Amino acid sequence: MKIRTIIVDDEPLARKRLRLLLEKETDVEIIAECQNGHEAVDAVAQHNSDLMFLDVQMPGLDGFAVIEKIPTAHMPVIIFTTAFEQHALQAFDAHALDYLLKPFKIARFHSAVARARDYLASKHAAHPTLAGILEMVKQSANPKHFLTRLSVKNDDRHTFIKVTDIDIIEAAGKYIVVHSGKENHILRQSITGLEEQLDPAKFLRISRSAIVNIESIKEIQPMFKGEYAVILHNGRSLAMTRGFKEVEQRLRFS
Repeated sequence: MKIRTIIVDDEPLARKRLRLLLEKETDVEIIAECQNGHEAVDAVAQHNSDLMFLDVQMPGLDGFAVIEKIPTAHMPVIIFTTAFEQHALQAFDAHALDYLLKPFKIARFHSAVARARDYLASKHAAHPTLAGILEMVKQSANPKHFLTRLSVKNDDRHTFIKVTDIDIIEAAGKYIVVHSGKENHILRQSITGLEEQLDPAKFLRISRSAIVNIESIKEIQPMFKGEYAVILHNGRSLAMTRGFKEVEQRLRFS
């Protein structure tokens, strides 16, 4: 019997990698690919699914909010995929079966699929303990070195900006605008590419188009229709599409 699987990730390349890896699993059938949390909730309602690879950080409705909206009777086995290990405790609370840290190794991925296969074959199998989840994170983790300075080219000069001095990074088409104090710098780079080089303990992506230095955040204010705005110490207000609970936890423990 095929393991009916849903892939959920807002990054096309991440979905493609999962799809290519899952296509090599002869007993896995991909029944849906979703690019956001709302599509994921709809996919579970429409399909009889067994397994879901679920990204944590997505605009609008993050991975944990997706789980809150799925009825227990229809809940597939959840394998979280994320670039940030600090969500492990929430993953345990959400009864996740596994937790893959991007970029995960192929062997680690196969291990997660095997764990899901065994769990689905045995209805009485237990979910991992917290220690088990943390061990999975440890197995997935690759040593990372984060940026300490950004190089900005002005004419024939290169200026180096301390990453700790950055307040906001905003997407602007094929460019990003780096706000550091009263200075603004334009770089030809994707915001997602830069995000992967920043320490997630110090920087938080609050929307598809903005990353903020956690130390620059003063408060979070409710807006209309359940939306929120991040208020910085310099008075700047930025729309936030990340889930409030996730951001609140990041701020409390950072």
